[in-house]
Amino acid sequence: MTAIRQDAWSEEDDLILAEVTLRHIREGSTQLSAFEEVGEKIGRTAAACGFRWNSFVRKKYEAAIQIAKAQRQKRSQQRKHVAAFASVSTGPAAAALGESGIRHEGIMEEISIDAVIRFLRQWKGSYQEMVRHIRRLEKELNEKQDELERLRSENDELGRQVSDVSTDYRVVNDDYKALIQIMDRARKLAFLMEEDDENKTKFKMDPNGNLERIE
Repeated sequence: MTAIRQDAWSEEDDLILAEVTLRHIREGSTQLSAFEEVGEKIGRTAAACGFRWNSFVRKKYEAAIQIAKAQRQKRSQQRKHVAAFASVSTGPAAAALGESGIRHEGIMEEISIDAVIRFLRQWKGSYQEMVRHIRRLEKELNEKQDELERLRSENDELGRQVSDVSTDYRVVNDDYKALIQIMDRARKLAFLMEEDDENKTKFKMDPNGNLERIE
């Protein structure tokens, strides 16, 4: 019995989850089957794999998911074309020829060639549309990546500005504290000087020009 892991998801676990899930999407399988396969590979429950996919990994592979869905649609169309070709080759026209006993190889060859041509034309149209769709998705992915780089640059610049502002704030705050200390010392010094002036002996001059002490 496989032990159920409780540790954190690693980059390798996320990569396995993405690869298997995208493969199941391309092949037209269900995501539940993908989660069960991943769970067996990395020793986790299918529920844990599903939660990890929907909450974290899926967001990183949106473009890849769209491409996988387009490839799944292409596979489905190809299967339909093959089925249509098989039905033409064994359909009413061929049955009618068999019932009438006519074995005209030229007519049978013409029917087969026409069916092949139609199939190839339809497949070519589907392939060209698929290529255009993939190119649009690749363009959108590149634009998203450019936007992400721009946002990262802006975030880095804002981070530097915040750091500079924080540094300036600390410097101003330190200067303010130093100024407060200087002003406090100045007030104390002025107070001491006033006390000294009050304690000094004072004199005044009398009408005769003599100095006399003032008590």
